[in-house]
Amino acid sequence: MSAASRPSADALLAPIGPRLSAGEIAFCNLRQAIISLALPPGMPLSRAQLAAQLGVSQTPVREALTRLQDEGLVTVVPSASTHVARIDLDNARQAHFLRVAVELEVGQHLAATPPPDLGARLEAHLAEQESLLGQEGFALADDAFHALLYEAAEIPGLWALVRSRSGHLDRLRRLNLPGPGKMETVLAEHRHIVQAILAGDARAVEAALRQHFSATFARIPAVRAHYPDYFAPG
Repeated sequence: MSAASRPSADALLAPIGPRLSAGEIAFCNLRQAIISLALPPGMPLSRAQLAAQLGVSQTPVREALTRLQDEGLVTVVPSASTHVARIDLDNARQAHFLRVAVELEVGQHLAATPPPDLGARLEAHLAEQESLLGQEGFALADDAFHALLYEAAEIPGLWALVRSRSGHLDRLRRLNLPGPGKMETVLAEHRHIVQAILAGDARAVEAALRQHFSATFARIPAVRAHYPDYFAPG
């Protein structure tokens, strides 16, 4: 991913207001900047610089970096350096296994007992994704689509848990997303998932979800060859 195609770190790390605690917003902003690759793998991080960009003291930034270290998204070498962790493929594979296992259950649950308004809500999400094809916002709409499935199944807490374990996987998916026709493929796969759920077809739901999640790892050799500095050794 070239510097020109990445979102601006300055835009994502804009000064924050008093709506939530400074530590929480610093964490959310920094995490999103890392996941979106605005702060790319291997990039050095300065607490003082981040604090200035976010308009806060260094204390909430330190707290945010500690939480990001716990997620494996930041690497801290005591008394030496702090930098964005490189993508760990073993971590990504484990997150992929977790996500597939959970979402297969979510999809089949929804196919068996769909909420009354589920069809309208899913179709609205598909329309939003279509309007964002070719734009940075498509990735966020992609996440929102999957979050809706967990919400409709009345297990939104599991989405938060899965997301907290998926930082390396999400960055790998972001590297795939700008490829020619990739967003259109993702949208088509989402449509197949929706059609299978609304048809109440559990087998079709499983097939659509497995197809949807398979592409990321199929392209690892090409992506790694293109962005070798983004990946951890091994």
